[in-house]
Amino acid sequence: MVPVPDHTPRELLDFYLEAGADALVGEEAVDRFAPVEAAVPPPRPARQVPDTATQSRAAPAIAPQAPDEAAMAARAAARSAQSLEELRAILEKFDGCALKATASRLVFADGNPQSKIMFVGEAPGRDEDIEGLPFVGRSGKLLDRMLAAIGLDRKAAYIANIVPWRPPGNRTPTPQESAICLPFILRQIELVDPDLLVCLGGPSAQTLLGIKEGITKSRGRWFDFNNGKRDIKAIATFHPAFLLRSPLQKRFAWRDMLAIKKALTG
Repeated sequence: MVPVPDHTPRELLDFYLEAGADALVGEEAVDRFAPVEAAVPPPRPARQVPDTATQSRAAPAIAPQAPDEAAMAARAAARSAQSLEELRAILEKFDGCALKATASRLVFADGNPQSKIMFVGEAPGRDEDIEGLPFVGRSGKLLDRMLAAIGLDRKAAYIANIVPWRPPGNRTPTPQESAICLPFILRQIELVDPDLLVCLGGPSAQTLLGIKEGITKSRGRWFDFNNGKRDIKAIATFHPAFLLRSPLQKRFAWRDMLAIKKALTG
């Protein structure tokens, strides 16, 4: 019979450390095989009679605004704006869109409101939420290069989004969120009164132009758009963020930009 070595406490502790047991759980040993007694639930507290006087003084809870009501409120508020400054101030106070509660700030617009061309995307992203300006991240830098390729810059264009608040995680705005914010971007387009409207991406084209097809089929086509004052030309093209993910599509976006340049100079 092979004798079992008598390990010292120090050797036993070293064994535990090598096995990963390096923390003390309790000072007393626990018998895990002992029968478990049924836990006795704590006594229920005595029911207190509500103070009706206190309840009457408490402020009533405010229910969230229904999407239809929020859209109606947005239409009324947007119509009341007589300038871009007034429209921005109204949006700062508008609470009908839940995205305002999760965004850092309002992203209203950038560029020259006297420009003949207006670009409209879908919603701001993280960088735009930080700076308070549309298209300032990687997609914004690409948009700047696209503008420069046809002789434009932000001083010669006006840039905005359908939704002026960043959706969480940079997700696409829901149809409800876009519908609530639609009156504001329509009024913004009316106040700017450009000669040419460019929808950047499918959500923007679908919301403003009523397109049912995807952006791949609808891009590069001209549409008539009534900006509230007159009919103007409108075109849809790829969103710069999509082009960053799908660089092979840049050749089609370049064709669209050439068509835009021709429409501006023709």
